[in-house]
Amino acid sequence: MLKVPEHQVAGRQAIDGKLGPLIDNSGHFYKPLQDDDERGTRELTFYHSFSSNTRIPHHIRRFFPVFHGTQLLKASDGSGLRPHLVLQDITSDHLNPSILDIKIGSRTWYPEASNDYIQNCFHRDKTTTTVSLGFRICGLQIYNESGFWKPGRKLVRNFTADDVRSVLRKFVSSNVGPEPDCCFADSVYGGCDGILERLLELKTWFEDQTMYHFCSCSVLLLFDKESFLRGKTPFAEVKLIDFAHVVDGNGVIDHNFLGGLCSFIKFVSQVLADSKGSTMEDKF
Repeated sequence: MLKVPEHQVAGRQAIDGKLGPLIDNSGHFYKPLQDDDERGTRELTFYHSFSSNTRIPHHIRRFFPVFHGTQLLKASDGSGLRPHLVLQDITSDHLNPSILDIKIGSRTWYPEASNDYIQNCFHRDKTTTTVSLGFRICGLQIYNESGFWKPGRKLVRNFTADDVRSVLRKFVSSNVGPEPDCCFADSVYGGCDGILERLLELKTWFEDQTMYHFCSCSVLLLFDKESFLRGKTPFAEVKLIDFAHVVDGNGVIDHNFLGGLCSFIKFVSQVLADSKGSTMEDKF
C-alpha cells in the first residue's frame, strides 16, 4: 500500500490531487518522473552514474539515498501509470524524526538552464539567505512532547540569519520556545559520529571531487529527539538529496556547493561551541 510521506518537509507533496512522492511500508520512497521535464531525466541519469562510478569512496556513498531503479506506478495526481525513481526512504528507521532540509550553495540555478529559470532562481536566491549565507533552510520539523513544530513555507522562506541560528538551536533542544536550551547539541552535533563530524567528512570529499556539480541540492539532517526524551540513545543522519540539477563537473571543483557547505558548517559549529560555553578550534 502506497501512501503520502508523513515526514516530508519540502518539495512537491502528493496532496490535494497533486503529483508528488509516495512511500510504502518496506522502506522505499517513490519519486515521480514528470513528462517532458528534463529534471527527472537528469536525476535518473545521475543515480545511474553515481551507482556505477567506481571512483566514489565507500564512506561517501552512505550520504546518498540507496537507488533501487525505477518502477511504473499509479501517479498520486490520478494521471495514470508513471515511472518513479525507487529510492531509500530515509525516514523509515526513525521514530518521529526532527528534520532540517538545507539547500546548499549561493547559486541554485545550473548553467544550461533557460533565462526565465535563471531569473526566477536569482530572485529567490536574493530574497532568502541563499546569497548572503550560501545556503537556506527549505523546510523543517522539530519534535517536542506536544507534537511537531513545522512552520509553513512562507515563514521558512523569510528566515534571516538570526532565524537560522535559532532553528539550529531549537533542533537540538528539549524546547522550541524563544530560549532553546540546546541540551542535545553535544550528542547530536558533536562527537566522532555526530552531525558536525559527518559534514566535515563531506567537506573533505568536496574539496577534491570534480566529477559532479551539485546545483540546488540539499543536505538533510535528521535524528530522533523522542529517543532522547525517553532516555534512549538516538542516531543522527546526514544525507544529500535532490539531484535534478546535477551536472558534469568537467574536472572542476564544485566551489558553489563547497562554499555553501563550509558556511553551514560554521553555523552548526558555533551552535555547538555556544552550547559548551567555549570556543572551538577553527577547522575551515
